[in-house]
Amino acid sequence: MNIGQAAQRANLPPKTIRYYEDIALIKPDRAQNGYRDYSEADIHRLRFLQRSRSLGFTIEECRTLLSLYEDKHRASADVKALARQKITEIDRKMKELKSLRETLSVLVEHCHGDERPDCPIIESLAGGRDQ
Repeated sequence: MNIGQAAQRANLPPKTIRYYEDIALIKPDRAQNGYRDYSEADIHRLRFLQRSRSLGFTIEECRTLLSLYEDKHRASADVKALARQKITEIDRKMKELKSLRETLSVLVEHCHGDERPDCPIIESLAGGRDQ
């Protein structure tokens, strides 16, 4: 099938599919006319990549997951370890976001929000005041 059909079946933009090919995550066959020719296996890999990316895995992590997926002798412990690393990273990001939210909330609380020019939010952004 052509890239448009593959994109529709995989629920990905053609540009993303071309990018995945450029970085060697997929390698579709070429028809006699030189056009890409996607197989059912390619569609399955594209869907696998789409789901992996939607869970927050980086391109390199997706490359590792894809190689583990294609390795019928893989150890599930390797897959589990990668998923646990991702959970740790997500937890760290959530902690950072919570801290950012708390800081911004304090700044918003201290801003009068009226016609006066003084504003603790602007002062903090300018590096003058940390609330």
